[in-house]
Amino acid sequence: VAAGLAPAAHASDGGGSIRIPASACGVFGIKPSRGRVSQGPVKPEFTGLATSGPIARTVADAALLLDLISVNRPGDYFTAPPLAAGETFLGHALREPGRLRIARFSASPVPGAGVAPEVATAYDEATKLLEELGHDVEEIDVPVDMAMLEDFGLVWAAMAAAEPVGAADEHRLRPLTRMLRERAASSSIAAYMGAAARLQNAGREVLPRVLPYDAVLSPTIAELPVPVGHFAGDPADEVRRMTEFTPFASLANITGQPAVNVPLHWSAQGLPAGVSLTGRPGGEPALLSLAAQLEAARPWADRRPRVWWE
Repeated sequence: VAAGLAPAAHASDGGGSIRIPASACGVFGIKPSRGRVSQGPVKPEFTGLATSGPIARTVADAALLLDLISVNRPGDYFTAPPLAAGETFLGHALREPGRLRIARFSASPVPGAGVAPEVATAYDEATKLLEELGHDVEEIDVPVDMAMLEDFGLVWAAMAAAEPVGAADEHRLRPLTRMLRERAASSSIAAYMGAAARLQNAGREVLPRVLPYDAVLSPTIAELPVPVGHFAGDPADEVRRMTEFTPFASLANITGQPAVNVPLHWSAQGLPAGVSLTGRPGGEPALLSLAAQLEAARPWADRRPRVWWE
């Protein structure tokens, strides 16, 4: 999608895997609300951390793809509020959002994880643009205590272990995946249920703090894109590096909120630094309208990544 070889792509997001690559590649991506896109009839939903969604060069293309994949099926554990009769996500992407109340925070929720200067610049520029467009932007404290990261890791490990892999093929998995599966196998059902319960309670604590706002602005990732292979190595070190690289992303998976990456800023070296907007549960229409307004004010669709022969 970033190279222009495809107009849009299907993606999935269980901890940021739509928004993280969208930021790193300078394209638009939206993680829908929990229950917006059915995992059926094949994949189970477990705790509802993961969902499917679109990556595209434009907000309108992503909204159109979201219209196509949004469906609920009998037996789904989760459903999102439907659009009003006759409305579409594309229709919302083509209309003005009106004046919105937007919160913002940029301090990393993960202790010890900082935010790179270029990422901070992208965040501040997005704030100024939102204010110039007439929105009310106000600072809030980090709305979550990331002490629940350990619980998130256990539930994530359980999801990895749920995929059937034969013993003869286990060695073909990446070391990180093997570590996650081993952690799940050595944990008890009681530990898993406790972790899942604490994650839900964390969401119950976070949502009242952010529901007064139409959207919450934050960095999408904490650093500029890194070279391929940056995270490879010892699995524990890989987890640490990934957590520090993406300290903001998993919160929306825990709460079930929709969230987008908006590619407004590029560094002097031509590397993209996206910002995230997180909406109310079921609030994709407002997010798409707002993101489209930002796109119209500062278009990004014609930007292409630099290639080696330039």
